[in-house]
Amino acid sequence: MSPTVASPPHRLRMRTWAWLVVLTAGWSPLEAKLKIVTTTTDLASIAQEITQDLADVTAIAKGFQDPHFVDPKPSFLVQLQRADMFVMVGMDLERAWAFDLLTNSRNAKIQPAGPGHVDASVGIARLQVPTAADRTMGDIHAFGNPHYWLDPANGAIIAGNITAGLQRIDPANASTYQKNLDAFTAKLEDAVARWTRQAAPLVGLPVVVYHDSWPYFVQRFGLDVVAFVEPKPGIPPSGRYIAELSETMKTRHIGVLVMTSFYDDKTAQLISRQSGAKEVTLAQSVGGVPAALDYFSLFDNNLALLLDAAGK
Repeated sequence: MSPTVASPPHRLRMRTWAWLVVLTAGWSPLEAKLKIVTTTTDLASIAQEITQDLADVTAIAKGFQDPHFVDPKPSFLVQLQRADMFVMVGMDLERAWAFDLLTNSRNAKIQPAGPGHVDASVGIARLQVPTAADRTMGDIHAFGNPHYWLDPANGAIIAGNITAGLQRIDPANASTYQKNLDAFTAKLEDAVARWTRQAAPLVGLPVVVYHDSWPYFVQRFGLDVVAFVEPKPGIPPSGRYIAELSETMKTRHIGVLVMTSFYDDKTAQLISRQSGAKEVTLAQSVGGVPAALDYFSLFDNNLALLLDAAGK
C-alpha cells in the first residue's frame, strides 16, 4: 500500500478556492436582505409592512423610550455603517442624537443627500409650527410638532416616503414595494374608518395631557385638551401649578388625565388623587406598552384605554 502523501500547499489553496466558487455560485449581494435602520419603532413597523421578507428592519429608539433623547451606543453606529436605508421622523425630533450618529457612520448611502436617507415627514400637514421661538417658550420645535404618526391617516404618507426610498435603492423590487404599499394603504384606510366610528364617544371629551405630544391624535379623534401638566413643553410643574390645575379639573369635572408610558407618573398620580380624575397611560409608539405590538394595535390599544377611562 502506498504511503499517504500530503497535498502541496498550493493545491490546498486551489481546492479551497474551488469549493468557495461552488458554494457561492449563483449568489449575488443583491439577493441578500436589505438592512433598514429607523429612529423609532413606528417607522420600523410601517417599513416592515412595505418590505415584508425583503429586509431586516431595526429601530434605534425603543417604544418605551423618549425618542427626543437617546444615548448613542457603539452598536447603533455599527448598525448605521451596515445600513442600506435610514428612516427618521424628522422635524427636529431626533436632533439631539441622530445626525451625530449619521456623520460618524461615514456611510454615504444614508447621509441626508444619499439615496438611502428617508425623512418620513415629507408631505405631512404640520401642526403647531411656531412663528417665533425662544428658550422661554419651553422645548418647542421650529418645524412644528413632530408627533405626526399619532394621526393614523399620516401612516399612509409615511409609508409612501419609505416606499420611494426603497424603490431608489432597490429598483429591481420596485413593483413589489408598490404592491405592498397599496395593500398597507387599503388596510389602513379601513382601520381609520373603524377607529373613527369607535372614537365617536370621545369627541369633545375634556382631558388633561402631561406633555404636548398628542395634537395629531387629538385632531383626528376630536378630544378637547383643556390643559397640560407641563406648564410649557419640557418644563416641570411647580407645586402651586399642580394645586391650581387639580382644582380646575375638579371644578370643570375633567375626569381623564393622559400620560405617556415613558414619563415618570408621580406628578400625574398626585394630580389624579387631588382632582379625582382617572389617569390613563397611552403608548406614544409601538412597543410603548405590551399591547401595542405594531402600528395598528397601537391605536387599538390607545382608543380602548381612553374609552374605558371615560366610561364610554
